[in-house]
Amino acid sequence: MDELDPARTALLTIDLQNDFLHAKGAYGRAGQTSELITALPARIRPIVDRLRSRGGTFVSAQFTLVPGPGGEPLIAPHLKKLRPFLGRGDFAPGAFGHALVEDLAPADYTIEKVAYSAFYQTRLEYILKALGIDTLIIGGIVTNGGVASTVRDAHLRNIHTILLSDGCAAFDPKVHDATLVSLGSITPIVTCEEMLEQLS
Repeated sequence: MDELDPARTALLTIDLQNDFLHAKGAYGRAGQTSELITALPARIRPIVDRLRSRGGTFVSAQFTLVPGPGGEPLIAPHLKKLRPFLGRGDFAPGAFGHALVEDLAPADYTIEKVAYSAFYQTRLEYILKALGIDTLIIGGIVTNGGVASTVRDAHLRNIHTILLSDGCAAFDPKVHDATLVSLGSITPIVTCEEMLEQLS
């Protein structure tokens, strides 16, 4: 792996929010939690601290359901079919569930995203360019959804990425593993421990 310039590097986490991970969040209340997913913040936290200590940046991309008329969320039909338990107040900006989990908060920059990719109709690319960042270390959930879409969109923009193999997760471990194989053609993939060693 090439030498990293921490000042030009950001750790980008995808969807590590209370509504996904916390017992009182939308997924927790619906019994949709996963130990593979809830283990991620503790694994990623040391990378946040190490990267910041060397002048790097931590960006949190957070899934957002914009409240519509009467407070009902503006939710894509396919997502409503997949997750019928999502409703009023879930993933709403400013709400407990929308927030980055306590183990990682606060981020240096927060990106509200309305779809899988952290680049789609967000200010992420603007922030990266303004800060002179050209490398993203990426972790979060889910590997085959928001993580994969973001890695591919970064690749299209000639932004170098490094994917944390055990810093991301899916609800199905087989899907996680298959996605890592698929993404290996466009991004280096390392463990969180290997990333810490490179930043030391």
